[in-house]
Amino acid sequence: MTNTLAIKTKGLTKQYGQTLAVNQLDLEIESGQFYGLLGPNGAGKSTTIHMLTTMTAATSGDAWIAGQKISDDPVAIRRTVGLVFQESALDRTMSIDENLQFAAAMYNLSPSEANQRIDELLSVFGLQDKRQRKLVSLSGGQRRAVDIARGVLHKPKVLFLDEPTIGLDLPNRRSIWRFVEQLRREEGMTVFLTTHYLEEAAACDHVDFFQQGQLQQGGKPQELTQQLASYILEVNTPNPENVSAQLTPIFGRPIREDEDLSFKISADDVDFQQLQHTLGDSISSMQWRKPNLNDIYLWTFCSPELGQTV
Repeated sequence: MTNTLAIKTKGLTKQYGQTLAVNQLDLEIESGQFYGLLGPNGAGKSTTIHMLTTMTAATSGDAWIAGQKISDDPVAIRRTVGLVFQESALDRTMSIDENLQFAAAMYNLSPSEANQRIDELLSVFGLQDKRQRKLVSLSGGQRRAVDIARGVLHKPKVLFLDEPTIGLDLPNRRSIWRFVEQLRREEGMTVFLTTHYLEEAAACDHVDFFQQGQLQQGGKPQELTQQLASYILEVNTPNPENVSAQLTPIFGRPIREDEDLSFKISADDVDFQQLQHTLGDSISSMQWRKPNLNDIYLWTFCSPELGQTV
């Protein structure tokens, strides 16, 4: 394994009885990269993280973290990685300081090292004056910040974020990502992200889509959206069958959700104003916009070629 790879897997597989949760996963993630693994619930994203962080053993295949084979020394791997779970690993009856001191002891940090690191992180998250506050008294965003502080307390080479902002409102989600970006910039950590909020993954260096334990599609977010289409045309109509029949020969089959139709537009010279005039009273509304990662997700997992709708 080359020294530039933070994560490598070869044929990594996890099977639970007859259920194949992760199937022959091959990954190569460079050091310092911001990587996103995206997909629906049950796709195998969390199982992948659990194998890479030694929380569960693979059924077959191999994996390496920062050049270390996971199966050779799981304890060393746990010192190399940080993990922020979907559900908080903190004790809400304890203070911020007590939670972080407990985590520091698990990582064998000396009292002086622990205090210095806790000071640094609470400064990043703006929580210095709340160090002795119990977690139960904090907001959801503040508790999530402490979860991340716990995950990076020991300066891991790789940080795994499993749905880190689930349940948070938009301002708190943005704050969390500012904190993560600062930590990446200052400490050079590799970040491995899973998220349902696909707009958050737009900042990733590389994303892969995961379905039923298998990689489906990957690349740089900007390149993926450019490859998908020039525009996404969204039409709301009380007569979706008729409008679909009218536009499918021009743009291809749409994704349908009740009375909403979405078309991929590959050409840059479509006269949308004229199209709107032509459709006239057969539609209730129409808009066109640049594609995003949500569109990549929908056209990957809800493709009309598969006969699926949202």
